[in-house]
Amino acid sequence: MKLLMHICCSNCCLYPIKTLFSKSIEIKGLWINPNIHPYTEYQMRLDSLQKLQQAWSLEIEYIDHYGLREFLKTVVNNEENRCIFCYSMRLEETAKTAKKMGLDGFTTSLLVSPYQKFDIIVDIGQEMGKKYSIPFYSEDFRPGWKGSISLSKELGLYRQKYCGCIYSEMERYQKKQ
Repeated sequence: MKLLMHICCSNCCLYPIKTLFSKSIEIKGLWINPNIHPYTEYQMRLDSLQKLQQAWSLEIEYIDHYGLREFLKTVVNNEENRCIFCYSMRLEETAKTAKKMGLDGFTTSLLVSPYQKFDIIVDIGQEMGKKYSIPFYSEDFRPGWKGSISLSKELGLYRQKYCGCIYSEMERYQKKQ
């Protein structure tokens, strides 16, 4: 089986990649994260994934587009649904790309984080799979979250402090106050 994995960041993809490789599933990565703010954060996450790509000899495609304007135009005044939009835009592009590549399915590294909305991600993945006639591979990778933290430190990867969008950054730092 050959899957295209949407990769939100180097840290989140560690456990899913190791797990899928252990099941003899071939993985090709896809970087598409126009939601990440600010640009310096976007670039640090991109650089970290490229570092991991070199260290593990991963095959990764990059759609390197800092799409803050488009993201904000869509979510302003609809902030409570921003995650749904964010998941949808990235999973739709992943499904389309996997189909074009002739792969067997697609998945996302978002399925590892206990901070993400797992059930919504799975629902959107399945919806995009139906839309583009390519299966969405869903597995609960969350049990490997803590191990990924240790491994990312060991590999010297950049570790972000919030999900990615301007709203998640605000929420993260407001909680500290």
